[in-house]
Amino acid sequence: MLPLLLSLFANSVGSPESFAAYKETVSNPLVKLILFGLLWAYLHHFCAGIRFLFLDAHTGLDLPAARKTSKIVLGVSIALTLIIGVKLW
Repeated sequence: MLPLLLSLFANSVGSPESFAAYKETVSNPLVKLILFGLLWAYLHHFCAGIRFLFLDAHTGLDLPAARKTSKIVLGVSIALTLIIGVKLW
């Protein structure tokens, strides 16, 4: 999906006409849904990376703590996605 995102960005900064085309593309509900999914994937990856930093520091290595932190990462990433997604929608 990175080529799609780079293409959208390149089209948005080229000229006023290309920005209008970008706005038309991004206003499509299917494209919004794809971008929303990509936002969640990025935020989940970011939150999981922070979790793994704690695991590297030998914090939360036992199974119950690992399961709890994985659920926390999922919940936080979904919450952040909803907050940011609603702001950007």
